[in-house]
Amino acid sequence: MDITILNTKMETTFPLRRKEIVNEQPLVSVIKERWPGLFLQEQLCAEFQRITCVDLKTAFMTSLNKHSNALIKMYRAKSKDLADEMKIILDHFDEQTTNILSHRYTTALRGLPLYLRERDAISKTCLDTDLEETYARGVKLGILEVMEDDISQATKRCLNFSIILEETVVMEDLSDFPTAFMVLFGLLYALNIEYPKGLKYTFEAVQNIFVGLGEKCTNRVQSLKNKIFTV
Repeated sequence: MDITILNTKMETTFPLRRKEIVNEQPLVSVIKERWPGLFLQEQLCAEFQRITCVDLKTAFMTSLNKHSNALIKMYRAKSKDLADEMKIILDHFDEQTTNILSHRYTTALRGLPLYLRERDAISKTCLDTDLEETYARGVKLGILEVMEDDISQATKRCLNFSIILEETVVMEDLSDFPTAFMVLFGLLYALNIEYPKGLKYTFEAVQNIFVGLGEKCTNRVQSLKNKIFTV
């Protein structure tokens, strides 16, 4: 479908779509079948702006650029008190010699749930030779990192990222982890999905600090917010 026509249709059907999503709370699979355009990155960002009057991509990436250094400093200061996974994340970042900015963004986001002492993992990995649907089973939401299945390489290369919602791969071929993280947050907002208990502080932090929505937040997120601006 022509992008201009799709934009017009999505704009025209917005009130009906919001009424259905908010009032009827259909399954994600039903929403995707009825409104497939909503699962295109550009259209998702447009939908987010219709709902909030906020440019999701600009707000998210600008804040990530602004706060990523402070977040990583905070992670280092608390690394001894956090899970071993935080040390692995920080060590991996320190080993990078190229695309430092991209790795800095990724490190800031990967460490966020650990710093906030969340229970759930936000991502999991699979090989590009695997069926992604297999890894979606039992996953309420998350990011699936698709790794290259090349036994000749000591370190497997990440090819792309997918989004899982309600045990279904709903978006594929996202370019990097920050983009996938942003898209996952945008989908939760656009599909009116409640933040899961095991990651509620992480998404609340994104909502309040990265996107600037909502004046009030929990004490845990407020503490994070205060520290970011004083590091």
